[in-house]
Amino acid sequence: MCGIVGASCTDNVLAFLLDGLKRLEYRGYDSVGIAVHQDNEIETYKQKGRVSSLSDKVGKVESTCGIGHTRWATHGEPSDINSHPHTSSKFTVVHNGIIENYRELKGELIEKGYEFVSETDTEAIAHLLSDNYDGNLASTVVKTVKRLVGSFALGIICEDFPNLIAVCKKDSPLIVGKGKKGNYIASDGPALAGYVDSVYVMQDNDMALIFPDRVEFFDENLKNLDKSFEKADLEPSQLELCGAESFMMKEIGEIPSAIINTADSLKNGGLDEVATKLVKNTSQITVIGCGTAYHAGLVGKAVIEEKCRVPVNVEIASEYRYRNPIVKNGEIVVAVSQSGETADTIAAVKLAKQKGATVITITNVKNSSITTFSDYVLYTQAGPEIAVAATKSYNSQLVVFYYLAHLIIGEQESFFEKCKDIASLSKELIDSSEKVLNVSRNLSSSKDAFFLGRGKDYCTALEGSLKLKEITYIHSEGISSGELKHGTLALIEKGMPVFAIVTQSDLVDKTMNALHEVKARGAKVILITKFERLLKEQGIDHGILIPSIEDEFAPILSIISLQLLSYYVSRAKGIDPDKPRNLAKSVTVE
Repeated sequence: MCGIVGASCTDNVLAFLLDGLKRLEYRGYDSVGIAVHQDNEIETYKQKGRVSSLSDKVGKVESTCGIGHTRWATHGEPSDINSHPHTSSKFTVVHNGIIENYRELKGELIEKGYEFVSETDTEAIAHLLSDNYDGNLASTVVKTVKRLVGSFALGIICEDFPNLIAVCKKDSPLIVGKGKKGNYIASDGPALAGYVDSVYVMQDNDMALIFPDRVEFFDENLKNLDKSFEKADLEPSQLELCGAESFMMKEIGEIPSAIINTADSLKNGGLDEVATKLVKNTSQITVIGCGTAYHAGLVGKAVIEEKCRVPVNVEIASEYRYRNPIVKNGEIVVAVSQSGETADTIAAVKLAKQKGATVITITNVKNSSITTFSDYVLYTQAGPEIAVAATKSYNSQLVVFYYLAHLIIGEQESFFEKCKDIASLSKELIDSSEKVLNVSRNLSSSKDAFFLGRGKDYCTALEGSLKLKEITYIHSEGISSGELKHGTLALIEKGMPVFAIVTQSDLVDKTMNALHEVKARGAKVILITKFERLLKEQGIDHGILIPSIEDEFAPILSIISLQLLSYYVSRAKGIDPDKPRNLAKSVTVE
């Protein structure tokens, strides 16, 4: 889970390398480094910390070719030594992914006299390149890649080839871009915005040589390949704060437009007639996802089963492929991944396909890796999401699940109309965020918290709990209020915050009973509801009122309050909500 950039240009590449890495910090930010061709040598600058800390170190480097890396540690703690790029003799390499056989390779290379100075798997790649070097960069890369087991996106430079970068990938994202001043590479599109006019999303086993004036693709037999580039569609303005105090707050503010844009996209280019027929006639749907995407799937299950009477299983992607799942004939598998690069979800999709499932993917990133293995793709039009904690992408995923439910019963047109109201109510809620700020006060000292809910509110409780732990580091759990007496009640202590989501009309009394139980044990009760009368009940310490909306759509609104609440608590604790410790946006390794 790292960010890679590189460029071979007619101008100095330093500004791009630093700017590109800054834009990719959501992929990893515990260490950073760049390597550039300079005076017939390769100069490397790297250190523990963020990109801003490297800018002063590099000074006024002048180079027309270089690579860079921002890291989220997998092998070895964050340190100057473990930072990328890694070097061996004439070769310097940056790497995203995990090399599963690096210990075997390391043992072989040590026996040959190569000295390892870091704890990383990537250093084995650098030494292997040196060991395989035959004077030809392309053939050296081919021989090296054939020895690698695992996932990788590589950017490689060699002292003997100024202004040339070799790249290759397998199961990790990598994009090549063409611009007016040269050619570029990056792990994700945001790094390239404003620098390139067209892009090619590299596919597994693609290899390429990046020159200032051209890009040459080739296969494992060194045969040249033709690749088609598409127009780059990201603008730099989409990646700027535009006056917001953080990307997370900016992205919460963009939820209304994300809802409308996603609905419009589905209306104008959702599932085709064949896919619609498959969905309407399926006997079972399985949803796979991780984290926030998994929680979106739980809401999808509740809505589809309730409206369509079609059974839906929701699986954690990392568990799905290890239990030898049974795939029924005609089964639809819906895979959910904001980035489209989530390693566990991609692996689960591959397995589902092997077992005969039809795969529909919900993702926010066009041409991401997961789309290659999918039969159909439904794009959330949330726009770039830079903050690590998902906000607007979650709400957009919910819109897609509601679309699928209404599609099955033939009411999608009325749902598209309803989305206008949902977006308007979302804006109303966000504009009144001062009320949430007031509730968040005095929560920053809490060590633990619980989120309660039933039915669809339980799904929201899980996602609200995840948001709190992600960006405030407060231990929290989301539980079904019906499970309270089956163990969790033993943990309730005086002053402990308990958040309750109550939006489902037929479950009000059940959840309120649970609240009275925790209040009797001294808990501080915070109620999130659309029922104003409940805020006046005895035992409610704080209340957040969301706009009145049908029970069915309440999860889209109620989660906004919890996103805002977690954000304000994070700020009160002095934590950067955009870059929480130990986490990265795109989980591209298992």
